[in-house]
Amino acid sequence: MKEAEARIIEIIPRTYNVSSFRVGITGEAEFKAGQFLQVILNTEPQLKRYLSISNSPTEKGYLEFTKKITESDFCRALKTLKPGDSLIIQYPFGKFTLDESYPKVAFISGGIGITPIRSICKYIVDKQLETDVVLIYANRTAGDIAFKSDFDQMQQQYPGLKVIHVLSEANPGIEYLSGRVNAQVIQGKIKDYAERKFYLCGPPAMVEAMKEILAIELRLGEENIITENFQGY
Repeated sequence: MKEAEARIIEIIPRTYNVSSFRVGITGEAEFKAGQFLQVILNTEPQLKRYLSISNSPTEKGYLEFTKKITESDFCRALKTLKPGDSLIIQYPFGKFTLDESYPKVAFISGGIGITPIRSICKYIVDKQLETDVVLIYANRTAGDIAFKSDFDQMQQQYPGLKVIHVLSEANPGIEYLSGRVNAQVIQGKIKDYAERKFYLCGPPAMVEAMKEILAIELRLGEENIITENFQGY
């Protein structure tokens, strides 16, 4: 694990209530796509959060964490920061990383749980790994979709990536499915689901629900289901 004082170099709005914070680093950041870091703010008392790294190791010169901005003490302090301000980071942590030996993978995510998956997908695209990837990404509305332009661009660059957006508050359409992720959605959109390793990341209740669907309804083995209960709310 490394600990370093880092300065914010850029703050990027992703949705109306989600922002990415890029911090500059000296030298090469050694981490795997999908891992997380701890952010320690220079407050009194110190405020800390574990947050996924949302950039890929292929994106050099910075580390990026992405946070849903709530009314917590941590978020109130975070909202006061601007480029040039410093904070402390500790990294890397976590085992929610890509098994490159699998030719086919699938991701199911909800809300801000997309951050480590964005890192992994960007790594696959930049490295041109030839991994066949399907992402099912659930949100409430289209305005809640984080990194939509990034995923749109990645799909153009990498034919092996397919992204399916599922919205709980939307009319059915070409671009979005309406409703919630269930066994029928998975079977309908991932015909070869039995051949894939699934990565699940999002709110704990969603992760558990998806795990049950995959293991009980779709009869996937535990070795093909990798989970991370996202802490970054």
